[in-house]
Amino acid sequence: MRWKRTIQLLDVHAEGEIGKVAIGGVPKIPGNTVAEQLSWLNADPKGQELRRFLCLEPRGAPIGSVNLLLPPKHPDADAAFVILQPDQAHASSGSNSICVTTALLEAGIVEMQEPETIVTLETAAGLVRATATCRDGRCEKVKLTMVPSFVHELDVEIDTPQWGKIKADLCYGGIFYALVDVGQINLTIEKANAAALVQAGMILKEQINRITKVVHPEIPAISGVAYVMFRDVEADGTVRTCTTMWPGRADRSPCGTGNSANLAALHARGKAKVGDIFKSRSIIDSEFEVGLLAETTVAGRPAVVPTITGRGFTFGLSQVALDPFDPHPAGFALTDVWGPSAGEI
Repeated sequence: MRWKRTIQLLDVHAEGEIGKVAIGGVPKIPGNTVAEQLSWLNADPKGQELRRFLCLEPRGAPIGSVNLLLPPKHPDADAAFVILQPDQAHASSGSNSICVTTALLEAGIVEMQEPETIVTLETAAGLVRATATCRDGRCEKVKLTMVPSFVHELDVEIDTPQWGKIKADLCYGGIFYALVDVGQINLTIEKANAAALVQAGMILKEQINRITKVVHPEIPAISGVAYVMFRDVEADGTVRTCTTMWPGRADRSPCGTGNSANLAALHARGKAKVGDIFKSRSIIDSEFEVGLLAETTVAGRPAVVPTITGRGFTFGLSQVALDPFDPHPAGFALTDVWGPSAGEI
């Protein structure tokens, strides 16, 4: 076989959300920082082609992400990575950080120490400290110390023809989120409502990005609301979440960066303080533990340092290749599988 390109993937999921990790064959990505590499992947045709090659059909699928392992730029980092999804490359993710940590340790890329191994991950959003509980050669769980999270604006009003006025909190948790109380769209967060939640999330994301611009004050490469996360609070205080992701799917995990963003909103409203720990439950009932480690500032604005704890599981090893005669090197997507937004790809 004369393949033009081959990339080795370790298949991992974090509480149900797939985050494959490219552990071999990753090409050199230009940039002096991970943020610059993120910008190149999103702006340069060759970067976009790599993302499409891995994330779109026939080699990819709508569900999950592909994490590109990169040589770290920061002297304190053990590894760097950028998250590839069908729409674009993303700066940070809690579930993908858990997947990457699990992959690094269980594949032997970073030496596993029992009962605990600390792995420092470099993302475009900054350093993420991963404390992995390890036993018998397995990574049992990972506690992430996330990048500082902050509120951009609370209670932003959006006029919608479907639901009238909707209020959203625009917050940063490693990427920007619009956080929406799910009762405003007359739905609950459960499996049967996944398609309706995703459709609502896609509508709201487009409207929010049209009326407001958000840019990280210190990292210009991170801009725009990436996801709409619907939230609810259950009787036991658990935060129920459904993060809706382009072109039309629901995050299977409780969402680490989304819960980090939500923690900033809770703190701003006086509903969370340093030392608080609560559970977050996903649409498939998987759970993360969310903690408020410390208060800090970002560019002079109040911020919090969240922790996210969850589990990663390896489930396969594969090699993705490109036949030089393949007529679809950049991939494709159809609306029958990918949803109505696939027409934009």
